[in-house]
Amino acid sequence: MRSLRTGLSLTSLVAGLALLLTAPAAHAADTPLRDLGTAKGKVVGTAVTGSKLTGTYGDLAGAQFSSLTPGNAMKWESVEPAQGSFNWAEADQIVAFAQAHNQQVRGHTLVWHSQNPNWLTNGSWTPAQLTTLLQNHIGTEVGRYKGKIAAWDVVNEPFNEDGTYRPTLWYNGLGTDYIAKALTWARAADPAAKLYVNDYNVEGVNAKSTALYNLVKSLKERGVPIDGVGLQAHLVLGQVPSTLQQNIQRFADLGVDVAITELDIRMNLPSDSAELAQQKADYKAVTAACVAVARCVNLTVWGFTDSDSWVESTFPGQGAATPYDANYAPKPAYYGIAEALGGTGTPPPTGACTASYGVGSQWNTGFTGNVTISCSGASLSSWKVTWTYGAGQQITQAWNATCTQSGAAVSCANASYNGTVPDGGSVSFGFNASWSGSNPVPTVTLG
Repeated sequence: MRSLRTGLSLTSLVAGLALLLTAPAAHAADTPLRDLGTAKGKVVGTAVTGSKLTGTYGDLAGAQFSSLTPGNAMKWESVEPAQGSFNWAEADQIVAFAQAHNQQVRGHTLVWHSQNPNWLTNGSWTPAQLTTLLQNHIGTEVGRYKGKIAAWDVVNEPFNEDGTYRPTLWYNGLGTDYIAKALTWARAADPAAKLYVNDYNVEGVNAKSTALYNLVKSLKERGVPIDGVGLQAHLVLGQVPSTLQQNIQRFADLGVDVAITELDIRMNLPSDSAELAQQKADYKAVTAACVAVARCVNLTVWGFTDSDSWVESTFPGQGAATPYDANYAPKPAYYGIAEALGGTGTPPPTGACTASYGVGSQWNTGFTGNVTISCSGASLSSWKVTWTYGAGQQITQAWNATCTQSGAAVSCANASYNGTVPDGGSVSFGFNASWSGSNPVPTVTLG
């Protein structure tokens, strides 16, 4: 710290003083998740809202993640709200942000039963018309972003929980082959993009994930372009499937990549320290399962901050599902991900205690000084303050502290009754001292 030097000191001179604890935001003190992921051969991503990609939200999205998924901006109702009328504004914004921050984009999603425009869902279409609509939609959207999208969730959520096909506009009108057609059209529109089928509740080995496995196996055997499967991983606290890594491995053994595409882990609100600790363990377990399988290539969280999560509005009484809290502070879950990627699992200090030195009254041979110790985001059980006088000042009396002086060096420690400084609290002590000629304010260290 630069020393503060003044001439003659008058009343109320206050110096900015040394920190007991350094206090950068916790994420800034660590290796970013994207860099930890790169070291393990994994892409670490997040879903984002385009309008929020400014300020702290934008800074974190750009610094921490190597892939962005538009949360809603590339869904059919967003890009073609009226037939033949397109709105690419938010999607373009996210792609541009990703390019500026050396990030991949994961396109989401081309074929889904939900978030379709009314003109599409309420229409009466023949199979031929549906085929034309779907082919044109895929060709238009994938073609627009050709060369800019690393991977597409081409087909989203095709299965029921029991492994049967979900009845949708596409399945009902075109049969099971709508999946193969969609993948084929996407490949034609952008041969370089990786093509995925994505679903939820397929993280462990069960009837639904086995149906997805059999679909992928069949597509591969038929020569249909399929590069990967997406396991959404919208999980409940303490319920990470024990067969997650086994399931990832069996898909990898089919010769496709695997991505954790929409990870969040919700809990009952309000959250407490035990829930947050369990959430850290759960995030670590999911990340570790991906790290353990070479072909698990991407781990994406579905929003990185609780203020941007879908969970609370969808599951009343539940939430706190992401790695950052609503104020953009990293939660234990953040460190669970980092630890599984080979980084630190212990948060650095996020708060600080400071000491401020001031001069009260001053006369021709002496002055009254005071020091205040304050804490924010941290606390103390004892304290000691030291400084060095630069102009021969000498302490003659002190109260609310035990002060000693050797030459120019002063050391003041707490009394028996005021060593504790709580988070948000402060304590003060005072002293009388002599001076002659000048009374520069010293640099004070709290330790």
